[in-house]
Amino acid sequence: MSAHQPHVRWQNVGDDELTVHLVRDILNVIDDDLWVAAACTDRLVNDLDVQRELLELGLSRTSLAVDRARTSLVQGSESGPLCTKRTLNAYFRQVPADAQLCQLRTIFLDRLDRLSSFVEIHKVVQLQWEKSDDIDSEWEDDPWDYDPEETSSSSKPDLLPAADSRIPLSKFLVMDLVDIACFFASLELYSAVHILMTHHSSVLWPFRFVVLSSIPAHAPPSKYSELLPAYDISQGAESMPLSQSWRSESDWVESHDVRAALTDLQALPHIGLDAHAMLSPVGGLLDPVGLAAWYAQRAEDVVASTGMLDIALATVQHGISSGVPDLDQLEEDLGLLARLVYDAPQPSDSSDAEDWTLDRWKSLEPAQVLQAYLAHSTQESVAGDMTRLVMPYLFVLESRAERAGQSDPDLAVNLLYDYVLRAPLPVAAAIFEASKPTLPLPQRIIRNDEDLARLALSCLYGSDSLSEWSTMSSIFECLPAWDIQPGTEDEADEADATIASLGAFVTPSTTISRCSAADLLLFFKPLPLVSLSRALNILDVHLMCGEILSRWSVPVPLRWFPQSASDVVEQRARANRMARRTGSSLGEMKSKDDWEWLLEDMHKLRATSKAGIRGAFGLMSEVDISSIFLSGLLSSSLFDIAREFLHKKPSKLSLPAPVVEDTCLSVSREFYDNASSANFKVGDMRLAYDCLAVWRPSERLSRERDFIEATSRISSYNVYSRPGVKLSPIEMRLTTDRLSLISRILSGTVDAYKHTQVILDLLYKLGYKGDAVAEVKTLAMLSDTALQAEDFTRAYETSQRMVETVLQLRAGTPAGPEDPAFRKACEVCWVACYQLGRHPEFKDVDKKLVVLGRALEFCPEDKLSDILTSWRRLQRDDLESRRESISNRSTTYQRRPAANRKSAPSLQAKLTDLRLPMAPLINADAAALAGRAFNRVASTLPFTVGGRGRSNAPEDSSGLGLNGEDVSAHASRVLQRGIGWLLGADES
Repeated sequence: MSAHQPHVRWQNVGDDELTVHLVRDILNVIDDDLWVAAACTDRLVNDLDVQRELLELGLSRTSLAVDRARTSLVQGSESGPLCTKRTLNAYFRQVPADAQLCQLRTIFLDRLDRLSSFVEIHKVVQLQWEKSDDIDSEWEDDPWDYDPEETSSSSKPDLLPAADSRIPLSKFLVMDLVDIACFFASLELYSAVHILMTHHSSVLWPFRFVVLSSIPAHAPPSKYSELLPAYDISQGAESMPLSQSWRSESDWVESHDVRAALTDLQALPHIGLDAHAMLSPVGGLLDPVGLAAWYAQRAEDVVASTGMLDIALATVQHGISSGVPDLDQLEEDLGLLARLVYDAPQPSDSSDAEDWTLDRWKSLEPAQVLQAYLAHSTQESVAGDMTRLVMPYLFVLESRAERAGQSDPDLAVNLLYDYVLRAPLPVAAAIFEASKPTLPLPQRIIRNDEDLARLALSCLYGSDSLSEWSTMSSIFECLPAWDIQPGTEDEADEADATIASLGAFVTPSTTISRCSAADLLLFFKPLPLVSLSRALNILDVHLMCGEILSRWSVPVPLRWFPQSASDVVEQRARANRMARRTGSSLGEMKSKDDWEWLLEDMHKLRATSKAGIRGAFGLMSEVDISSIFLSGLLSSSLFDIAREFLHKKPSKLSLPAPVVEDTCLSVSREFYDNASSANFKVGDMRLAYDCLAVWRPSERLSRERDFIEATSRISSYNVYSRPGVKLSPIEMRLTTDRLSLISRILSGTVDAYKHTQVILDLLYKLGYKGDAVAEVKTLAMLSDTALQAEDFTRAYETSQRMVETVLQLRAGTPAGPEDPAFRKACEVCWVACYQLGRHPEFKDVDKKLVVLGRALEFCPEDKLSDILTSWRRLQRDDLESRRESISNRSTTYQRRPAANRKSAPSLQAKLTDLRLPMAPLINADAAALAGRAFNRVASTLPFTVGGRGRSNAPEDSSGLGLNGEDVSAHASRVLQRGIGWLLGADES
């Protein structure tokens, strides 16, 4: 075939080389309509004019085939529609070339329509880009230095080949229309989508929701509102949008019968109509439920993918404005959630922000919603946040309840009150400030005055705060002041009883560990107006008392006041802490003015208000307050200031002298008990000692001072409570028998017994001054210690002093020997004398006889036998010793030379050696002499037992009987026989 033939020439011309003239020049000379039509179909170029020429030329070459087919159809139309279809089928089978031409004609018609859409879309998009360029030009001096070219290339998808090759004309004519529409929708070219939906609705209408889903979720619905579905109330279904074809009339080949015939012959090519069957096309009109579901799903998708609640809300609002029913509640939820996300206060750190979804919002309880709205509200913003956020939400809740037929007038109020009860005090104070009765009612958050009072009482008495007194006072200032005339006594009693029961209500129990503010609201809710007014008066007093206690560093929660209103022990304990902690924690409390201020505040706490309401210390007397104050002052060791308060006239402390003494003693003992050193010149012991000098001297104070001095002296002896640990002052005070302290000194110090007077002075300072029994016991311990040290001289001297003490006690005791104290002293005395008198190493017989005689005088009757046995043994040994002495002396005398020999000693000399009184022996027999000698010796012995009862002791081993005999007479006979034997008398 020659290269100049039209067919070869057409095949050799490239698509880019084609022009309108060349198309006409080559194809018009070819007579084969099917070949020309196929050639025009095969060529797709980007040049608009060339492509139009190809389509129009190809369409013109199919006209004859259409005419022939229509002629055949007319001939068979008399048999009905089925025959028409059969006629066409038969004709197309007989003339396949005409079937192919009719098929190509449908392609040309579709492409011409698309070409028109392409041209229209190009205009619209070009205009949009021009507007965009104008906007970009306004930002030439943009501080972020945008690159216009970069912006243009990345965000302007042109339709023309020169601008963007993604959808050139050659592809636009053959691509699936659904894909094209989705592509334009994803680029937010809504005008292009609208053009396609308007002029190709037959293809795109079933896939309208697929196209809408391609629109970015962040796109505002106002920009593509014409694409969104609407509701036709007259039809009760989705409204059908306006459809407008590019051609005023449809072509014959587009009729139903022709398309059916071509389809049966499989002559109609696939042009993408079934490509999106998997997308579930929706060919019919949606009912109201379906429309509402689509809008709801679209809103949820927007929130889930972007979190842009405003876009979701705008989408739903458009649906409502388009008549779609059942979207009101969704709009409310989105609007309320949008307020939470956009209008509610957010955390300062963006990383702490929460992610909110519609599902999460719907899962919240109303109380949780209020908490979410105000989670980051401050004291300054909470009132405004309440008005902007919470009040609209509460209104929505009420409206929903009414629509559901479950109207609850208290629903919003209860939610609001519950939040206030749980809020921190500063936040609650701001809400009360915005609810003051002086504000116009519509502007108030809490609008009921009685509820305002109940809420305030519940919040304040249910709070654990110890420092927010100014905030509490500001809440009180916001409460109503009712002008209530004095009522009956019964009403006042009822109010006071209610407040008194409040103390029991807020006190923890085994069932309730803590009473919350919500519980207290239940308590205050039944109170009538009179009781509420009385409760506010009581609250005023409690707040004043709370501020005072907080000022002096002993704060309490507000509920402490009703709890302690009838508990004087608790009030006294708090007053003690107030007086004591002031001195210990406030270093600046060094001046008298500060302490006067404290005393004044303590009296304020005791005072009763004009309304008859007692303060925090209302159960305490003035003396209680003053004594506690003085105790705190003394415990701070400010003794000079204490003297000024006590002695300066007029005194601000109205205290009786015994109370002052008791206070001084109590504080002094506290210092004493806390002292680590017993030396009364340093540390706490010095303070204990000086504290006793604040008040006038008295016997009680002197005794305490003596005891402190005694404690200091005992510590100098290094007395130990256990090995290596010295006896502490508190151990000395807790010692029940303080004589044991003297015993420890004597046992632990070698020569302590030598200082009798020192030990006795210590005894007196230990509190035994005037106690003869204790003195006797101490002297006995001294005597025993000296005896163990074999210092018999000191032992004897001490025992003699002990005997004198006992005799003085007997002389000064009205009851005589029957006095219990005297009996105790005698018991100690005779034992000590007996131990000394029978000690074998004590050689002074005369002294031993003296102490044994004292033992006989003071011992009980059942001990006489033992003591007399020791007496007789001591006497026998003494006589034998003297006999040996006389015998040795006689032998020595006989051996002397006559010149040196003296006359023998007379009997008078012997009696003198026996230390018996001298008496004339002429004309006297031995028995009389012995009797007179014993009487004179016995007269010097302290035998005074006539007042005692008789003893039933058995006879001793020597045959000395005591039954039925006078002890004194018995002793006389014993001594008479001994002295008579010594003088040579007849022992018979």
